[in-house]
Amino acid sequence: MKRILLYGLIVLGIAVLFGFEIAGIYYIMPFPGSQQSESIERAYFLVNHIQYFRVAGLLLMVYPVYSFVRNGTTTQRSILIGLVLLYLMVFYQVNYRMQADSMFKQPQNIVFLNAEQNKVDRQKLVLGVLLNEQARAYPIEIIGYHHQVRDTIGGEPIMITYCTVCRTGRVFKPFVNGEPENFRLVGMDNFNAMFEDSRTKSWWRQANGESVIGPLKGHTLEEIPAKQMSLSSWIDQYPNTIILQPDSIFKEAYASLDQYDEGTMESYLEGRDSVSWKEKSWVVGIQQGSGAKAYDWNDLLKTRIINDVVGGTPVLITLEADSVSFHAWNRDSLTFEWNNNLLKDKQTSSIWNLQGKCIEGQLQGVQLTHIQSYQEFWHSWKTFHPNSIQYIPD
Repeated sequence: MKRILLYGLIVLGIAVLFGFEIAGIYYIMPFPGSQQSESIERAYFLVNHIQYFRVAGLLLMVYPVYSFVRNGTTTQRSILIGLVLLYLMVFYQVNYRMQADSMFKQPQNIVFLNAEQNKVDRQKLVLGVLLNEQARAYPIEIIGYHHQVRDTIGGEPIMITYCTVCRTGRVFKPFVNGEPENFRLVGMDNFNAMFEDSRTKSWWRQANGESVIGPLKGHTLEEIPAKQMSLSSWIDQYPNTIILQPDSIFKEAYASLDQYDEGTMESYLEGRDSVSWKEKSWVVGIQQGSGAKAYDWNDLLKTRIINDVVGGTPVLITLEADSVSFHAWNRDSLTFEWNNNLLKDKQTSSIWNLQGKCIEGQLQGVQLTHIQSYQEFWHSWKTFHPNSIQYIPD
């Protein structure tokens, strides 16, 4: 009877030790089924209380281990040693190798070059930021691997982020309650990258900069406008830009995302579904006030231009001839049509370039106001904008 009890305590202790170690990583990484459930509270609790479960598991095993070491057979001692070694291996894998910020390390060499010296292929996609009259381009293949890169533009710190599983690029001011903050990649929720701040250990969603759990739940990082386009298009618009260069230490990691821009990766997490309105279909999303709308990328490829209204704001969406660089503006009371890779408004027949500026006609010199827009996977946009409307062409 005593031996059965000892075996039972060992089995229970092992179940606690192994189960909670694995569960702590399961809920915040893209394992089958882990991202489809609302498990953020469970994950946060496990990650922040795992030490108590470790102590409980070890306490369950202390007496039986002592008993078997002292009185057990050689076989029993060998099994115990094997279990201990297995647990140490699981502990190491879960707490070191499989931690998000261990899998996706931060760059060590941050180098910017001007357009003439640049070594990044000009056809590659970038997140472009114009701040304090300074233009900088951040290649998505680089940001996509690191998930975040910190920079300072004109004395102002910024945090450039990208989640390849959601296809979401966002730029934030890394300040919380007016104080500068450091963030580390901690995992994901609903397939979107999550960051943890260094002071309160709250978790922040990359798609909208919102703290979703922890002491700062409900706080939101201030977003900085950014544009996604080809590097070539960005340089045409901002010839004095400087461009982030690849860190040679991560050459192989960047190479794994070589086909990411085109959406042709074989990964089920990062590859594109070319059919419209599927989970991995591309959309352009716009949020204006309380209104949100998603535009099918395939529609934009066909028409190159969409006139619409979002949340009461008249919007114009255009796609350049390279089929990757897109723009969104407030079109006021104007309606536009495509005109030899330029735009023409129907009201005055003025001609506008793809930077939203009138270059010929009655409205020459007028500049349309930029509206923040995002290209991302449909599953991401609808998850984080549940009231979004799907745009259906007439």
